[in-house]
This record gives sequence, C-alpha cells and structure tokens, in this order.
Amino acid sequence: QGLRFPSLAAGTFLSVLGMTVESALPVKLLAEFVGTFALVFTIGCNVIAGSPVWGAVSIGCVLMVFIYALGGVSGGNFNPAVSLALTLSKVLGGPGLDSVTMFLYIVVQVLGGVAAALSFKGLFGESVVLQPQESFEMISAVLCEVFYTFMLCFVVLNVAVAKENSPNKFYGLAIGFVIVAAAYGAGAVSGGSFNPAVSIGLNSRSMQRIDCMLNYTIAEFVGAVLAAVFFRVVRPEDFGVEQREPSVLSQLVSEFLGTFMLVLTVGLNVLGHSAAGAFSIAASLMSMIYALGNVSGAHFNPAVTVAIIVSGRVEAAKVLGHMAAQIFGGMAAAITYYGIYASKLGTSPSFPLRPVEGYTLTQAFNAECFFTFVLCYVVLTVAVARVTNNSTMFGLAIGSRGPVGGEA
Repeated sequence: QGLRFPSLAAGTFLSVLGMTVESALPVKLLAEFVGTFALVFTIGCNVIAGSPVWGAVSIGCVLMVFIYALGGVSGGNFNPAVSLALTLSKVLGGPGLDSVTMFLYIVVQVLGGVAAALSFKGLFGESVVLQPQESFEMISAVLCEVFYTFMLCFVVLNVAVAKENSPNKFYGLAIGFVIVAAAYGAGAVSGGSFNPAVSIGLNSRSMQRIDCMLNYTIAEFVGAVLAAVFFRVVRPEDFGVEQREPSVLSQLVSEFLGTFMLVLTVGLNVLGHSAAGAFSIAASLMSMIYALGNVSGAHFNPAVTVAIIVSGRVEAAKVLGHMAAQIFGGMAAAITYYGIYASKLGTSPSFPLRPVEGYTLTQAFNAECFFTFVLCYVVLTVAVARVTNNSTMFGLAIGSRGPVGGEA
C-alpha cells in the first residue's frame, strides 16, 4: 500500500505495507524538538543574514519539509499553538491530541526554540529580538499574530485532521506556505512569529522585550482557539454531526474566512511594500483552497462563482450566498488592515485601486479581463472538469495564478 500519513493529529501512525505502528512517546518528543529547532534556527539565520525577498520562502519550506519528514512520527506540530488547537478540537468532540501529549509537546517545542536561539547566537554572535516593526503599536502586531496564527492552525486542522481530506499529499505544502502568506505582509508589522516557540525562543536571549514575548504568545494561543472553534463550524461532520453535504452555514463561513484572509494578505502586502507581494498573496489563496475546497468549493472571488454558474456546474440559487459572504469578507479584511496600519505614523492606512501611473483605464481593464479569465479558466479545468481535474495540485495551480497576473 506504500507509505501513508492519515493525519497530523493521528500522525503517530505509519501505514507501511498495511501494518500500523505507533511511535514511542520519547521518539515523538524528539521529533518535535528537532523540527522546532530547525524551524527557529532557520528563522534566526534568515533574519540575521537579511533576506527580505526569499527569507519567508526559506522559513516556509523548512516547515514544509520537516512536516513531510516527521509528520508520520509525532504529527509534525512544531508549534505550541498548533498543539493547543488540536487539543481543543478533541475537547470539542472532534479529532486531535490529548491534553497530556499537548503539554509534553509544548515543553519540548519551547526547549527546541530556546536551543535554536542559543545556536544561532553562537554561530553569528548576534541575537534576534521579536518586537513590533518600525513605528507600529503593540496592538497592530498582536492583531497580525492572532489572524495569521489562526490561519496556520486552521489550515492544519483542515488539511491534516479533517476526515474529508484524509489521506492527501498536499498537507505539508498547504501548511508550510501559510508562512509565505503571513511573513511578507504581517511580518512587516509584527516581525512574523505565529508560533509561541518562536516568540519565547527568540526573546529568551533578551529580557528587554519580555512584554513582546508574553503578548505575542497570548495572541498566538488566541488564534489557536479561534481556529478550533471555526474548524468545528465548517466541518461539523468531524464532531459527530451527520450530514450528506456541507451545510449552508459551513459554506458561507468558509467563503467568508477564505476571502477575508486573502484580502487581508493583499492589503498588508500592498501597505507594507512587500518584496514578494504577489507570491505571498498566491500562497494565501493556495493554502485556504486546500483547507476549504471540499467545504464550499473555495471560490473566494465573485468572478469565480459566476464562472462556475455560467459553466453549468452548479445552480445559481445554491451559490449566490457565496458572493455575499465573499463581499463581506473582503470588506471586513479592508477594515482590519486599515486598523492595523492606522497606528503607524506618517502613512495612509488605505490605498486606491486604480490604474498604475502611466497606464490608462482601458489598458487596466484589458489586463483585468485577461488575468481574471486565466484564474477562472484554471479553476474550471483543475477543480471542476471531470477530465482535467487534479485532486493534488489543484490548490497550487489556482494559487499560482497570483504571480502570473500580479507580476505581469
């Protein structure tokens, strides 16, 4: 049967040639230590070396490869917030981690973060202090940590724990690239932790910003709580509720959340003058598509919904609510990034959507038409059509339209 990982929550089980083997607890704890150490050490090296363009990709990729490497041993949490979200899911009646395992995981994850901080301090002779960037207030940084830790934990629960998504081959890609989505935009505000082991590990070398360590850690645990609650809302079947297909509520919440995170990522990248904005936005879209594709279809765009209706794949009456949820999600995200940037002195916390200087409205119209066509056509072919649909690469294919149009 080959090698298969049922889920990250139950990732301690390997199915090899039909045999189920559970890793011993010390082996799981060692795996969590090693994965967290690698993650925090990579963060420190990128920050000290100063890699504004590819740093987030480096960090996202180290998370991805260690999830694939150790997911079948410990579950590949590498983050106390993720472990908490998994335990809360279990408390709510769904799949997840027991509280004792969560506690032990959190201890070794924090130890791994502290050990990594000591290691890159020894290597470079420098420490990294995690704190709000430039002239941002603490509240702005805390909001970024809440929303993107929520996104990270929510994606983990949906791609690695949800029954409808188990087993799959894209879980590591979807989880790792949440960091790419988060680091370029939100990282410009908070520094980009989204992980209590990172917050504690990095600031353990400097007691000057212990307030940041505490505030960030609390914010990240709040994000984990929200992720578990919304996981319960969008996937009630994982909590013992019998239903043949996702409820209207699940679908509308799914479209709202996916559009909210997409537009929030757009806004933060634009306002932060991101070095890789299109790539960050694409990663956000890809990860949320993988998380929610089999709940609502993961349209996250009224144009995509219209294309699916016109193609005859779904009745208009069933998805008109999707467009309303998408619009409200976009509006909520705009208010959110406005509030995040309102505390930064000397900047306008909004931006007009209009043709770039030097180009006419007609040129902008043609560009929008063509690249929206590309997006909708790819959605229809890889996620809807029977002949060309791809159950593994659909999220990557659709998300990659972002750099295609964004850079062009």
